Amino acid sequence: MSAAAPEPIAPDTALAAFAARLDYPLDGFQRTACARLEAGRSVLVAAPTGSGKTTVAEFAVYLARRERDARIFYTAPIKALSNQKFHELCAEYGEEEVGLLTGDVTVRGHAPIIVMTTEILRNMIYAESADLADLAFVVLDEVHYLGDRFRGAVWEEIILHLPRTARIVGLSATVSNAEEFGDWMHAVRGDTEVILSEHRPVPLYQHVLTARALTPLFVGGDGEAAAAHGSSSGRLNPELIRLAGGAPSGGARGHRGAGPRGERGERGRGRAPRRPGRRISRADIVRALDETELLPAIVFVFSRNGCDQAVRQCLYEGVVLTNREERREIRRVVDAEVRGMSDEERRVLGVREWIAGLERGIAAHHAGLLPAFKEVVERLFQRRLVKLVFATETLALGINMPARAVAIERLDKFNGEQRVPLTSGEYTQLTGRAGRRGIDTEGHAVVVWSDGVDLESLAHLAGARSFPVRSSFRPTPNMAVNLLQRMGIERVRETLELSFAQFQADRAVVDQARELRAEQESLAGYDAAVARAQGSERARWEDRARKLRRRIERGRRQIASRTGTIARTFDRVVEQLLELGYLRRDGASADPEVTPWGELLRRIYGDRDLLVAECLRHDALRGLDAPALAAMCCVLSYEPRRDDEGEARLPGGRAFAAALDRVLDTWIRLDELAERRRLPRGEMPHAGLAATMHAWASGTPIELVLERSGIGAGDFVRWTKQTIDLLDQIAQACEAAELADLDAERLGALARLARDAKHRVRRGIVETSSAGTSSR
Repeated sequence: MSAAAPEPIAPDTALAAFAARLDYPLDGFQRTACARLEAGRSVLVAAPTGSGKTTVAEFAVYLARRERDARIFYTAPIKALSNQKFHELCAEYGEEEVGLLTGDVTVRGHAPIIVMTTEILRNMIYAESADLADLAFVVLDEVHYLGDRFRGAVWEEIILHLPRTARIVGLSATVSNAEEFGDWMHAVRGDTEVILSEHRPVPLYQHVLTARALTPLFVGGDGEAAAAHGSSSGRLNPELIRLAGGAPSGGARGHRGAGPRGERGERGRGRAPRRPGRRISRADIVRALDETELLPAIVFVFSRNGCDQAVRQCLYEGVVLTNREERREIRRVVDAEVRGMSDEERRVLGVREWIAGLERGIAAHHAGLLPAFKEVVERLFQRRLVKLVFATETLALGINMPARAVAIERLDKFNGEQRVPLTSGEYTQLTGRAGRRGIDTEGHAVVVWSDGVDLESLAHLAGARSFPVRSSFRPTPNMAVNLLQRMGIERVRETLELSFAQFQADRAVVDQARELRAEQESLAGYDAAVARAQGSERARWEDRARKLRRRIERGRRQIASRTGTIARTFDRVVEQLLELGYLRRDGASADPEVTPWGELLRRIYGDRDLLVAECLRHDALRGLDAPALAAMCCVLSYEPRRDDEGEARLPGGRAFAAALDRVLDTWIRLDELAERRRLPRGEMPHAGLAATMHAWASGTPIELVLERSGIGAGDFVRWTKQTIDLLDQIAQACEAAELADLDAERLGALARLARDAKHRVRRGIVETSSAGTSSR
């Protein structure tokens, strides 16, 4: 499979009618992908951020509704993207046509166009939902997420198990192994075409902001800034090389082409802020972008606290990017959002400082913000009222906030354990936000200079066009019981052998086997040399032959270990579940059957699926009231951001402490079993937010909860929603067990307690954040 050549739009086709509705001409890759969809194929579209991939998805929606009157699911990796796409489709097709499913929100769940998170679709597939019956298309937005080590397996499960009648529209960033990915999709789904495009409709220029000037990273032969990518279109700027080497920068201040190109005179051509002799502050970055006419812009700061501090610094230094009319409109939007908040809520949420930044055209955007606040920032940025956003990298995940320029404060980030360099994929994703199609003629990526900047590494990052997707798929207990409920063990094995993980492993085996054959030919040559040689020369050849034989034997063992790895892991999971009683087998050769307790496990999703099921089965949660059950569900879903995060005070008296001991004992038992079965071992549950969740579920006001916990409102809402999700899973699993007369009285009572706890947690700003998609 390879990239398809652009083709003309045939008249009297759905594509022709769709194209006529657009206010812009379709690019070649868009025409090709849409034509393939209309011809009945699935497509994988790999193209740069901002190139217009979503137009292909929009055509799939058009095709499903206007041509076939069929259903289409549009999936996104994060809820913010789902909410955004929901509003866009409502505007296009009318609210009655569009539904939303994100776990904490259900809006018109049986509508013909449903926007959902990928986890929701995976769960529907395993539940064999009737809603899959007339499904024509599934859009998998940001499908390169398949490589995410925490959630990537969900994409693979969908592609493997989705009904064959549904066609897939996969939208991916430019990945270097798109054709390998497409080959796999073709192997497991049938007729699938890969559509590749490396063309950015808006060219991207790379710059370095020094204390003296905004300087191009790459220059052409005439000294003018050259568009990325790399040496094919320009060479590393000698001015920066001299600066890195400690030599005087000479003409860097007045370098023609140092700033953005265009009809703006000298102001936009590199004479931007000259501040020699001091560190570049965040306010300096804002002034530089403003003075070189590169707003609106996003400045990526890889720290939530750093984003908030950057806004404060700009306020302190008097940076103002808005006029009086814009400030009045910003205030109108913000007042509508905070009208219902009490004075105490406004104080603890930092509303005054937030508004002060917005009115000056500056805001922070990160996961620690209240979701409603993030949405306001996004809306104001899209309307060009907020001119500059300090953001963490989560903003690069496809949210529609296009900017003229993107600045990156530093080229490494903290990954929870240590500072690690940005990968080429991360750099590409971040800088891909620069350049608004239909608004800008060029985009600009700016890296802030520091003494630690390695120009060669930066040139490599800026010149790299793509990155590979590596599968993170592995069988889990929940996956095993769901698959064995639907098919026999041999068919499950065959299905899992079709995973992208095994596809990549098998391809690696082919390459390794090819290398092994070459080494065996070399060994034959060594043996011939041994036969001819004498004395010390013979000893040298014998030594070489001996070392090569050892390498060949290692290679053989590696090949043997890589073949069938996914099925072997699945078999270990099955043996684990047989030992625990979630599966049973009547006779050594019989297929494992899902037991009633396995039916309960089928309804528990997440990294701690088996631990939660064991806690329910063995009554580890006994003695808890509703607030304490909410707190325990927080323990079972919470993941601390730092390994060294200390334990918080436990809530709920002796009953909670005793239940937590039982939960931890269960975890230890399962951890030892996983080690014995050579399976991945889970992280120990963490009680860091237990007291916070208990207080909230007990009715404590939000201002007191946040002050006592020391966490941001956005983080609190996020973990609260995770808690609600687990409470909902427990309620549904226990209700199903009650109907099956499986420890009916105890589990029925626990289901009711979980519903009560969910009701207590879903209040105030948590409920507002969940219901915030109904209007704008």
